[in-house]
Amino acid sequence: MKDSIVAVEGKRDASALKRLGFSGEVIEFHRFGGIVNFADYVSRYEKIIILFDRDRKGRYLTGKTIQLLQRRTKIDLSFKRKLTSITNGKIRFTEQLICYESYLV
Repeated sequence: MKDSIVAVEGKRDASALKRLGFSGEVIEFHRFGGIVNFADYVSRYEKIIILFDRDRKGRYLTGKTIQLLQRRTKIDLSFKRKLTSITNGKIRFTEQLICYESYLV
């Protein structure tokens, strides 16, 4: 079993994390063609860090992912909560994190 992975919704989300200097493994939900395929893939990991967007679709995907994986792998939402707190709730979409690039460079 592999250690951990970060899950985002799409390419722009993954790109934003990379531009901010994140060097860990990131997977894009939309590459799997459905939630069941996604859940089957990520269940190989010991821990999944979910950074889906805070819109209706992202909340739905987060809930479904938790439902499908709750007994198969550890799900970590702490980073999502921390990002919400740090940005005072201004960041709804992971791709918007790129706005903070100048603070990190």
